[in-house]
Amino acid sequence: MGVSKTIWMNPSEIIRVNRPDHPVLVFSPAVLQQTAVRYIRGFPGLVTYDVKSNPAEMVIENLAAASIRGFDVASPDEIDLIRRLAPNCALHYHNPVRGRAEIAHAVEAGVKVWSVDSRSELSKLVDLVPYEGCEISVRFELADETGAYDASAKFGATEDLAVALLRDVDEAGFKPSLTFQPGSQVTDPMVWDRYIRAAARIAEQAGVRLHRLNVGGGFPNHRKAGPAPKVEEIFTTIDRVAGEAFGEARPALVCEPGRGLVGDAFTHITRVKSLRDGGDVFLNDGIYGGLADLPLVGNIERLTCYGPDGRKREGATLPRTVFGPTCDPVDRLPSQLALPEDLEEEDYIVFHGMGAYSAVTNTRFSGFGKMEIVTALSLV
Repeated sequence: MGVSKTIWMNPSEIIRVNRPDHPVLVFSPAVLQQTAVRYIRGFPGLVTYDVKSNPAEMVIENLAAASIRGFDVASPDEIDLIRRLAPNCALHYHNPVRGRAEIAHAVEAGVKVWSVDSRSELSKLVDLVPYEGCEISVRFELADETGAYDASAKFGATEDLAVALLRDVDEAGFKPSLTFQPGSQVTDPMVWDRYIRAAARIAEQAGVRLHRLNVGGGFPNHRKAGPAPKVEEIFTTIDRVAGEAFGEARPALVCEPGRGLVGDAFTHITRVKSLRDGGDVFLNDGIYGGLADLPLVGNIERLTCYGPDGRKREGATLPRTVFGPTCDPVDRLPSQLALPEDLEEEDYIVFHGMGAYSAVTNTRFSGFGKMEIVTALSLV
């Protein structure tokens, strides 16, 4: 995967000048920093970045430059990455399941914020993590299907177990906190309303005053046609409900957006390899490459199509099935895309809002997967 040092004006210039035959991710530092400032100004607490969504060095460096001061890490490699690029920032190790060697590595790196969702994992932390100054957040879950996928399918204690774990954390001498993950691409502020009120119930039943409440990620980036999601409405709801639910015992708030921060800072250029009998589209990228996230959270509707000369295809559209370049039959997008009737072989389809789970999940399956990352002043 190559990173170009050339700074382009926009994706259409890249297409017109280079006519790339491999997928190209176009990064806008300006968009990333603007989004970071939007979160810092709007969210009523500490904003941390979910590193796994896009751990590119240029992403971390630009977020740090924009005054993001916390990073949610899920592995020793991510810990080392942040310690190298943003050494003074806080590390929140919120992967709820870790091996003992991973815990020891994090302790050595000075990690002081952890999460758990089970007695077995809490027992490991009690054995290996110094108490003084360390925080453990109990991660709980509610049955919820409003996001792009159910984050509780793998992690999260029930409310009853969360009550018991929170008491145990407090009695063990750690700073007791709670955390949850509402899902991904969540646009309904009332999802956070439900979780925050549940957190207040858990704290009350446990008889524990929370140090902090981490309201997770799940914040949407702009993937659908039409206006961008209004994350400020979510921020306002979180602020209001935290006050209503906790009153004078309101904890400090934390969030850990991934897609919400980085998603709109990248645009993805793909090329049409073939129009099978003028119908189905075969691209030079697919679900084993930069489009791996689409079967999980749905197609991106924000598309722009260009001819090789960099001019937009702006005619009427029709629904088309879109396949990736490999011979694997599952290498196809989850639903049809509305693409121009006059689309031609060797045209380009540009997917907007592709900063999360694209480069980081790209593979070289079946000999494909070459991807270049370039920088542009604008993504439009």
